[in-house]
Amino acid sequence: MSTEITPFRIDISQEQLDDLRARLDNARLPAPLPGDDWDTGVPVHWLREMVDYWRAGYDWRAAEAELNRVPQFMTEIDGQRIHFLHVRSDEPGATPLLLTHGWPGSIVEFLDVIGPLTDPVAYGGDSRDAFHVVIPALPGYGFSGPVADSGWGTKRVARAWVELMDRLGYERYGVQGGDMGAGISPDVARLVPDRVIGVHVNGGTGAVPQLPLSEEAMASLTDLERDRVRRIEAFMREEFGYISIQSTRPQTLAYGLVDSPVGQLAWIMDKFREWTHPRNVLPDKILDRERLLTNVMLYWLTGTAGSSGYAGYAQEQVWGEIPVNSGVPTGVIVFAHDVAIRRYVEQSNTVTHWVDVDRGGHFAALEEPELLVADIREFFGSLR
Repeated sequence: MSTEITPFRIDISQEQLDDLRARLDNARLPAPLPGDDWDTGVPVHWLREMVDYWRAGYDWRAAEAELNRVPQFMTEIDGQRIHFLHVRSDEPGATPLLLTHGWPGSIVEFLDVIGPLTDPVAYGGDSRDAFHVVIPALPGYGFSGPVADSGWGTKRVARAWVELMDRLGYERYGVQGGDMGAGISPDVARLVPDRVIGVHVNGGTGAVPQLPLSEEAMASLTDLERDRVRRIEAFMREEFGYISIQSTRPQTLAYGLVDSPVGQLAWIMDKFREWTHPRNVLPDKILDRERLLTNVMLYWLTGTAGSSGYAGYAQEQVWGEIPVNSGVPTGVIVFAHDVAIRRYVEQSNTVTHWVDVDRGGHFAALEEPELLVADIREFFGSLR
């Protein structure tokens, strides 16, 4: 296996962009269901506006240029192509930091935090808070796709990330992530606890109570924690369908999403509406349309709807299994949308820093980049 790391630039052919434009021009949208609201999925009237903007207002070349201003690389690990961003700070004492996204996100999530993390002084921070940042695309996602084989669960991804940091020459480093990244990051620490300085996650590590809780267990919770339990229960009733599909029939789903940009857009936007905060505000009123569409473009242009779902949810794991505690200091910031409960996270993590926030959603680096950066700085600063 080659361990070579090669520079990479995104260079999408005009033919691909012309094909996308033609598909958007000829898109066939379904008739609205009664009410045409979010209760039955993405409303037709809203998606039509997004499609019109994608076709006539969105500029991929500008997004491509922005991405290409960030140093990018390719390598092969465990038989899988891995695409990653790598930005070294000019500060001599900078801490290496590995950032991991989830589904339906991408490396695009972190674009607005790279500057503040690598050059804190330019953003009003302290030079001691500087980081070298490494941002890989998960196997099967974007330019790390498609997957070459099965079995890319969190533990295997964690092993790949350890290998990536080895190749970059980083002996000691921190890890950070949300969504799937919040499960992978603690697994990196479990593999090499002597090398991981600290684990920082937004939204919790995926540790949730087994439901339903007894009356006694519910009574022991705080009001905030009981609200989170109720929202976990609501998620299992109302939103679990996408996991059921992607974990059982990702190939069947992929035919529609890889062939239809409108289908790909709707599939992803459904979750951006549900998981941004506040929920009753349209996602393009919370996040910039350009960012939303650039994230979708990484799925569309690489045709990775199927492989991202397969890698993300078709993985072997034991439901309710409590992982071994690595002993590595762990920091958690829980934004308003998310549902982490400290006592359950502490069953398998050494939590030394916990912050509950009354705003922000699941896509922390996109929605609240300044607050996320501040919390990362505070947590890792406490470990110096």
